[in-house]
Amino acid sequence: MIPFTKPYDKMIPIAKPWIGNEEIDAVRRVMEGGILAQGEQVAELEKKFSEYIGARHAIAVGNGTQALHLVYAALGFKAGSEFVVPDMTFAATATPLLHLGFKPVFADIEPKYFSLDASQVKKLVSKTTRAIVPVHLYGHPADISELSEVAKEHDLALIEDACQAHGAQFNGKRVGSFGVAATFSFYPTKNMTTGEGGMITTNSDELAETCRMTRDHGQKPVYTHSVLGHNFRMTNIAAAIGIEQLKKLDRMNDGRRKNAALYNEMLSSVVGTPPEAQWARHVYHQYTMRVPKGRDDLMKHLGQAGIGARIYYPIPLSEQPILKGFRKGKNVETAKAAGEVLSIPVYPSLPEADIKLIASKIKEWMAKQ
Repeated sequence: MIPFTKPYDKMIPIAKPWIGNEEIDAVRRVMEGGILAQGEQVAELEKKFSEYIGARHAIAVGNGTQALHLVYAALGFKAGSEFVVPDMTFAATATPLLHLGFKPVFADIEPKYFSLDASQVKKLVSKTTRAIVPVHLYGHPADISELSEVAKEHDLALIEDACQAHGAQFNGKRVGSFGVAATFSFYPTKNMTTGEGGMITTNSDELAETCRMTRDHGQKPVYTHSVLGHNFRMTNIAAAIGIEQLKKLDRMNDGRRKNAALYNEMLSSVVGTPPEAQWARHVYHQYTMRVPKGRDDLMKHLGQAGIGARIYYPIPLSEQPILKGFRKGKNVETAKAAGEVLSIPVYPSLPEADIKLIASKIKEWMAKQ
């Protein structure tokens, strides 16, 4: 393991990638080989990632937002089509829809796992609804069975936003293998990283082919541009990192789960610790607590102690300036969660001593309330 330097040497960060000599050596080999753009390493990562997820195809791209954009576009829906998305998620779940002329419809979440509430989705389906986009938020799977029933009943595409859930499982099967397609992000804070990068998984030959063409200027064959495309390619440098990261993803997820279990043991009496459904395997992209009173003050208290803590996410998507024009009413559970959630460090290399320190600082603050 290589040593970390500033700013990590002066505080406990909210997230920290697990990078070792394997990744450094892999990047060096690519650099020395001279083929830096999309090539052999990208193809290898795609093959290994599709096998890991249990999907027929994997298509590597430059980031998770690009993955969502390509999937939304590849389905071929008309401008004005509606996509039901959770009101509580990162903006990138919804913003590609605007670029493509589609309309996000914001559904409320269920309060335990922060994912789309199927009963609320049903109420929002209209004659122009074309897709449902559940987000496996914080690394806990959405209830795919209920959402799949809604999608099937109304003939809707189910698109998994798995950008925070690499290796998470629903009923023993990895997320990213259920919908018409799924998307992953390899941003440095995620369960595995390529520096920047993303991946699409799908069992559809046609959708995979469309995404492959569109990520590369719509070329097939080379210099024959059959569709309007983008430059959304991944580099061999990024893929080389990803190949090594994928090898240890399960080990890194086990570390996150171990750290989360320690937090649960120490904090369950003072805050709302994150539950895990019986049908789920949570991979704790974030360890997200509920703090019903004084959440912002607790975050400030932790920051003063040199402990990174973040709110994911303080503003519902339907209240974001760029998206509020699509709002159709207040989502009660989303609004409540946005005022209570607080995430603390849970990355796999986090020492047990730091976990105990973080827990003690939380207890210290809660005791004064």
